[in-house]
Amino acid sequence: MIVKVTEKESKSAMRARTSLMELETLEAPIKIAQQLQQNNKSSLAAIIQKIKHFNPYDVMMVGRGSSDHAGVFAKYLIEIELGLATFSAAPSVTTVYHKRLKLNKTLVIVISQSGRSPDIIQQVEQCRHSGALCIGLLNDTSAPLAEAVDYVIPLYAGAEYSVAATKSFMATLSALLQLVANWSDNRRLQQDLTKLPEQLQKTISQKAQIHSADLQHKQQLIVLGRGLSYAIAREIALKLKEVCSIQAEAFSSAEFLHGPAALVNEHCLIVDIEVEDESFSFHQQVISELQARGAIIVSLRQNNDDINPRLAPLLILQRFYLDIEKVARKSGIDPDNPEGLKKITETL
Repeated sequence: MIVKVTEKESKSAMRARTSLMELETLEAPIKIAQQLQQNNKSSLAAIIQKIKHFNPYDVMMVGRGSSDHAGVFAKYLIEIELGLATFSAAPSVTTVYHKRLKLNKTLVIVISQSGRSPDIIQQVEQCRHSGALCIGLLNDTSAPLAEAVDYVIPLYAGAEYSVAATKSFMATLSALLQLVANWSDNRRLQQDLTKLPEQLQKTISQKAQIHSADLQHKQQLIVLGRGLSYAIAREIALKLKEVCSIQAEAFSSAEFLHGPAALVNEHCLIVDIEVEDESFSFHQQVISELQARGAIIVSLRQNNDDINPRLAPLLILQRFYLDIEKVARKSGIDPDNPEGLKKITETL
């Protein structure tokens, strides 16, 4: 069931010491459970057959903001599980520079919460004209973008009113995991996805991992991950900017040593994103080196030993979104109304 929240109810929620951001984050497990049920009944299998028949040489991701971060997650996931080169689109090449790319064997995956940004719609239309197969991961399937793509995979996240996207971003990662798990015929990942809603629900009751004291008087910080954890490091850095007005920058821990590590001193705060996959030992070596240089480390991790590492990023986000919402309110910031931002951003 989709629950619509009026402006009056929003103000009432704030008076009750909660927020739309918190309420929508708490909806994520049930929304993902509904998504899994719907995709089992829907045309997802037929779309995957179309992709296999198209037999793409590569994959282009299209999205802005949090959707672009989901595209980074997709890049690692697709390259790891399917071995297909995956890259991010630059919509301005089409909309500003008026160039058309050669995409006759490219699968284009466009991700959008609103489906209304003119540059994204124009980019996808040009991709189709250039021979690409275009798949849309959309929350609003009535949006104009739904008409621009060849096939739509609904996110089923429901209406989202908080400016800071939470449940829709997690639903996007879940949809990408379902797409890749079935496309690659990864039976273990398919099975583990069925347990994801329950694992997310358990994460809600776990202890906070980041507190207002960690961020007190911090105007700048660094977020580090590797591989799939780097993808969500970008999202976490964005939320720290949006919700707490902190200048947070995300790096791959591998890239951080190539220059940015010069920023590290005894006052440097690093948010360490721990996903225990194939990259974990390499990532931890970098964290240990930075800690030895005097950096203050705050680690975000999944507290579940039997989680599939491909799903772990969602558990980390589930906990982080709840934690950072409380940090914002304790700092006197309304997480539902970040200064200078609005829910739908239209770019050209």
